[in-house]
Amino acid sequence: MKHTLLITGFEPFQQEPINPSWEAVAALPSDIGPWHLEKLRLPTVFGQAAELALARAAVLKPQAILSLGQAGGREAVTPEVVAVNLQDARIPDNAGNQPQGEPIVPAGWDGYFTTLPVRSLAQQAAEKGFPCRLSYSAGTYVCNDVFYRLLHHYKPTETRVGFIHVPFLPIQAKEGQPSLSLTQITEVLEFLIGALE
Repeated sequence: MKHTLLITGFEPFQQEPINPSWEAVAALPSDIGPWHLEKLRLPTVFGQAAELALARAAVLKPQAILSLGQAGGREAVTPEVVAVNLQDARIPDNAGNQPQGEPIVPAGWDGYFTTLPVRSLAQQAAEKGFPCRLSYSAGTYVCNDVFYRLLHHYKPTETRVGFIHVPFLPIQAKEGQPSLSLTQITEVLEFLIGALE
């Protein structure tokens, strides 16, 4: 019997035509190793994105939730180690919200560590030659907002939560910016999910 993995990506934002996080999610097969993937596209909106993910998870009751986001400027697929209790938007989200220095959950912990074994997974991927490394900052934008809210909600449960940032696709990268092809990104993700027990 397959385990259920709720996997999410984001809609485009900041005038970008695409978002590689959703493009990658959409390109993944429905089943990888022991996991059946349930896919969900999230709006790039503070609060609303996490609410949609939590609502879908309440129905699916997944064993794990993996959210993906875009991180332009990064050269590798980067599983995140920690989410921080901070909204600090350099640019407005897709609903025009631009919180500055506000907590995500006023009475929440300052931060939560991922409950997926990202250090082991990233190490295994790197040893196989995949462009993959750990990241210790999910930022303070909507990606971190989703990551923190999911970890906050599922902390007392057995449902595991993780977040992975992916680089720009070549079509998005301006001169000198790093990027990975959609095939490269999905190959890393398939390996990481397949190695997740």
